[in-house]
Amino acid sequence: MGFELEKKVGLEAVTEATRICMQMGEKPEFRETLYKTDGSPVTIADFFVQTLINEKLSSSFPEIPIVAEENSFSLEGSCGEKIRNYLGELLPGRNLDEILRTIDRGNHAGGSHGRFWTLDPIDGTRGFLAKRQYAIALALIEYGEVVLGILGCPELGPDVNNCIEREKGFIFFAEKGLGSYQFGLSKSLLTRISVSNVKKPLESTMCESVEAPDSSYEFSEKVARHLDIRAKPVRMDSQCKYAVLARGNTSIYLRLPPRKNYKESIWDHAAGYIIVKEAGGTVTDSSGKTLDFSMGKKLLHNKGILATNGIIHQEILKAVRKTVEDRLSDQDS
Repeated sequence: MGFELEKKVGLEAVTEATRICMQMGEKPEFRETLYKTDGSPVTIADFFVQTLINEKLSSSFPEIPIVAEENSFSLEGSCGEKIRNYLGELLPGRNLDEILRTIDRGNHAGGSHGRFWTLDPIDGTRGFLAKRQYAIALALIEYGEVVLGILGCPELGPDVNNCIEREKGFIFFAEKGLGSYQFGLSKSLLTRISVSNVKKPLESTMCESVEAPDSSYEFSEKVARHLDIRAKPVRMDSQCKYAVLARGNTSIYLRLPPRKNYKESIWDHAAGYIIVKEAGGTVTDSSGKTLDFSMGKKLLHNKGILATNGIIHQEILKAVRKTVEDRLSDQDS
């Protein structure tokens, strides 16, 4: 069974939200920010995009629940009043209660049964605030397996250098068994994408997170030294890292847990995961285990992320394990 209708509606929703983010990104109200209990920022753009996409998905597929990052709890009290007011202005025709209910359509628990959407309305909120890379990430999961993924990357150019004079704003998507594709928002040409054909780690380029809490630069540097990788790493926010790997701009994406016992959220990886896989790449956790999207909102059985072009995956895993062993040895000595 294919997912043609789900893909059509999902692409329409993500493309619309991506275009709006490109147009509205400079407006100060879209950068109005709250901080959640874990210290991470959330903006009016997060709630606005989640409302738009949840509304469209629920209208077309009322039987498919949604697992989304945000919830209306963050908007309670005086701290969220300004954002609540802005949402009412930006979403005419909906009263505030309707908007909050639409946001909370994303409160499904996920799991291994049936199918559900998972949405990160603004993946890389810090990148959005700093005018760097961010993504709108939507995926469809069926019985614990990611079967469809869509990424909207408003600030991403045709290559990782992203010159300001060149086109920016790209949509990436993949359906199980049908490959990965991209198209630019200013040019509608659809192209199939594939990972790089780099066969030796020393010829590869590594991609990692910008924010220090999200990445251990020291660890990555040691992995690179084990592999004699000399290219400067590409640092960017969000699942745009998966996108540039899928189209061959980079060959390695390594993410170590930012703290002990940290578990990744499914909305932070599901869309990028299938886009890289369908482009010919390999995605596991940092120990080589398959990512398990059947355990609810978190990747409970996994630790960290390693995505590569596939050809060099085992060599990168060996270097990661060697670096871990070196670290443990240093701690014991």
